[in-house]
Amino acid sequence: MAATSEQDRAQVGRLAEAAQAATGEAVTLAYVDQGYTGEASVDVALEHGIALEVVRLPETRKGFVLLPRRWVVERSVAWLSKFRRLARDYERADETLAGIHWGAFVCLRLARAVPRLAGSP
Repeated sequence: MAATSEQDRAQVGRLAEAAQAATGEAVTLAYVDQGYTGEASVDVALEHGIALEVVRLPETRKGFVLLPRRWVVERSVAWLSKFRRLARDYERADETLAGIHWGAFVCLRLARAVPRLAGSP
């Protein structure tokens, strides 16, 4: 576990390694915020087979500007808020909490897939 005072870019290697281990080397692209800018971050991620794409604010902005790709994360968090068990951190074991997250996403994806499957010949 990294210290909270540590820069985001200093953690790229650990994050990339953990992501590849958890997914079986399936991650090829990661959208990151401007805290991960710099050649060192890109090089470390590429060592693990992950290309970093930094999501930036437009140069000319006035008022609120929605960042591209940010809505994907916000939407996923909103979907999870429908599951009461995930509203608070009741679990003592990390594995239990991770399993509940997986179950919640399976339920959400199945709910979207069933109407599509029923409509296909």
